[in-house]
Amino acid sequence: MTGNAGSATADNAVEWSIGKEYQVTRWVQLILSVICMISISSIQYVWTLFAKPFSEALGAGMPAIQTTFAILIVLQTIAAPIGGNLMDRFGPRGMIATGTFLTGLSWILASYATSLPMLYLTYGVIGGIGSGAVIVGTTGQMVTWFPDRRGFSVGMIAAAFGMGAILTTFPISMTIASQGYQTALIQFGAIFAIVGVASALGLKRAPKFAMVGQSKSTSAAADKTSGEMLKTPVFWLMFVMLAMMCMTGLMVISQLATFATDFGLGKATLWGFAVIPLALTIDRFTNGLTRPFFGWVSDNIGRENTMFLAFSLEGIAILVWLLTRENPLLFVLLSGVVFFGWGEIFSLFPATATDTFGTRNAAQNWGLLMCAEGVGSILGGPLASLLHQSTGSWEVVFGVAIVADLLTAFLAIAVLKPMRRRYLAKN
Repeated sequence: MTGNAGSATADNAVEWSIGKEYQVTRWVQLILSVICMISISSIQYVWTLFAKPFSEALGAGMPAIQTTFAILIVLQTIAAPIGGNLMDRFGPRGMIATGTFLTGLSWILASYATSLPMLYLTYGVIGGIGSGAVIVGTTGQMVTWFPDRRGFSVGMIAAAFGMGAILTTFPISMTIASQGYQTALIQFGAIFAIVGVASALGLKRAPKFAMVGQSKSTSAAADKTSGEMLKTPVFWLMFVMLAMMCMTGLMVISQLATFATDFGLGKATLWGFAVIPLALTIDRFTNGLTRPFFGWVSDNIGRENTMFLAFSLEGIAILVWLLTRENPLLFVLLSGVVFFGWGEIFSLFPATATDTFGTRNAAQNWGLLMCAEGVGSILGGPLASLLHQSTGSWEVVFGVAIVADLLTAFLAIAVLKPMRRRYLAKN
């Protein structure tokens, strides 16, 4: 009797998991997670608007100021595996609410920074810890709530992070111009904290029986602990590939305003808009659009095949961008193409990691892989700035990015694909 009752309960659970109530619940979780990601997106994607004001206010050179951005990304990645562990143990609500609050608070505190160490602590450390918790937490939500649409759902979350700043780029730029960067930090920091916390309080853990159904790219991989994952060559190959891709995109994100000015476009206008904030707005749109798009593509043609297409697109776009850098129209349009070829890394890599190492420890495992973003931020932020400073040329910096893109595309199709196939055959 007990066995039959247990079986009936399990059957009912599966039926419920694919019924209307479950479907509605998981889409609500997606919407709330998207809002949480939008609330933290500006800390990374609008940073370039604050770099020069901070440089002037603190009397510091650009490499020192860009170190703030590197600290932000490094702390995001350090917080990610810790947050992933907390997420897997205790659920998403408290951790993600705390993360959104800290992210907004970091802007408010940074407005009072009078020295580099204070800027590093507020914008970099506090903002990095807060945003890192939200990124890994919401991603962990989607790989468990949407096992059948893993690439697409993670892509939607990543899109919210990439596109969220569309809503704020021009308002923040205008606030900086009219009222100063400090007012912009205080006003928008408060808004981000309130909206993020309110949304996070509606989140909840996916039921265990939700783990049914698979996409064409999702494999029935055995669940691996983080320790087991770290012992596999396939993890470290993905780590190196993600680090190289993060370097190329973060180099552009952190310094777009700087090299646009050096290209003679600092005061240029297009269609009645200033070129730099216009490019940043289009970048945010394509950076977001690419994530669910290529996530959906990867669900159908495979992760590595999609990586090859997307990474090659970015490398070619950066090359053409460099060759036509003084044309305002092409600068704006090609900046969008560059980010369309880059932003999907935040849907492809977490989906690939979960496909490979299972769902039980998905948040923590993705948090460890996400540490590669910290390596990429150092290479793409202060070191790229120092490379430009020492060579006096952006061509060298862009050349490094182009080579990294094309090399990573090759590794995806020629090395990662067969290596992952062999690994999954054994597991």
